[in-house]
Amino acid sequence: MNLFATEKRNVALLAAAQALFQTASVLVMTLSGLVGLQLATDKSLATLPIAMMMVAAAATMVPASLLMQRLGRKYGFALGTALGILAGLTAATAIWRNDFGLFVAANMLVGGYQGFAQYYRFAAADAASHAFKSRAISWVIAGGVVAALAGPNIARWTQAIGPVPYTVPYLALSALSLVALLLVGRLTLAAPVAAPSDGPARPLPEIMRQPVFLTALAGSAVGYAVMVMVMTATPLAMQICGQSLGDAATVIQWHVLGMFAPSFFTGDLIRRYGVLRIMGLGVVLLAAHVAVALSGVEFLHFLSGLVLLGVGWNFLFIGGTTLLTQAYQPSERAKVQAAHDFLMFGAVSLASFSAGGLLNHWGWRAVNLTVLPFLALTLLMVLGLAVLRSRSPQPDLVQ
Repeated sequence: MNLFATEKRNVALLAAAQALFQTASVLVMTLSGLVGLQLATDKSLATLPIAMMMVAAAATMVPASLLMQRLGRKYGFALGTALGILAGLTAATAIWRNDFGLFVAANMLVGGYQGFAQYYRFAAADAASHAFKSRAISWVIAGGVVAALAGPNIARWTQAIGPVPYTVPYLALSALSLVALLLVGRLTLAAPVAAPSDGPARPLPEIMRQPVFLTALAGSAVGYAVMVMVMTATPLAMQICGQSLGDAATVIQWHVLGMFAPSFFTGDLIRRYGVLRIMGLGVVLLAAHVAVALSGVEFLHFLSGLVLLGVGWNFLFIGGTTLLTQAYQPSERAKVQAAHDFLMFGAVSLASFSAGGLLNHWGWRAVNLTVLPFLALTLLMVLGLAVLRSRSPQPDLVQ
């Protein structure tokens, strides 16, 4: 098999693994807040399972990177899918036993799975040629289109099956993770070796002080945190507003389509217009979601607003990931990617922790108003880096 065919095959396998992980993730995001509301004595803790999932994802980032640097990404990805299998079985047991603490622990195992799965996109970028890099990232993330169709429908069709509601969807999570394990076992990624470098590796603080790193982090972290805060609160907000689980599942489905369907062309947009323009457009789309959310609480408000939220996340997340590749040399790759995703999921954890309390005490309007200062800061950073580059022209790796 020639190099180009191997590159394409690896990206296809990573995209399929991403589709299965994201289906599991969407399933959890759709149901865990509702299950938390059912199991928790203090209803303000309803979103704690999702918040702890994000904490576990952040805590897994650095160990996962170090493990895969030592043993290879294929083995790390297999371990991640094994955590997903265990998570589904544990969650089903927790629901059966009406055990909120065990359910929180199960969601943390999903976070561990997520901590490994976040490196699918980096594996695609590292395995791709320079010309194929941004499209490889986009194609892997586009695997989430399957999740948009499958995740909410699995939640809708299986949540009432069996004597204990919500048990079967989490058994489906284990089945999805098992299929993902079989797929990542077929990857043909290069064995871990000492990466070549144009010079000695720089200290991590020096790399993180670069405007390009800070802007990439702001785009990824704010985009992801805003998306998760709103997405976590949405099924609960819709229930408060008298809408059904079926309506909430439909809104989440279209939201996830908005998150991943643009990935088929986001890489090409970045190559044509530049990464900073696409990130700026992402901020504008997230702000447009806030405007729609503040205008009403009917089904169409939730639906249209969450679609805008999804597309805005896509542009910021893929843009931030692509921009990050300009911040490090090959020998610095592992530690920079791990630091970036650790900080990103730290922000996401805080956002998901906040969602339940904001919604419970101050309502849906407060959830959306809270994100505006962070969007403004991100837009200023993107514009600032654009001005800096216009004054000191340098080769743009993604144009």
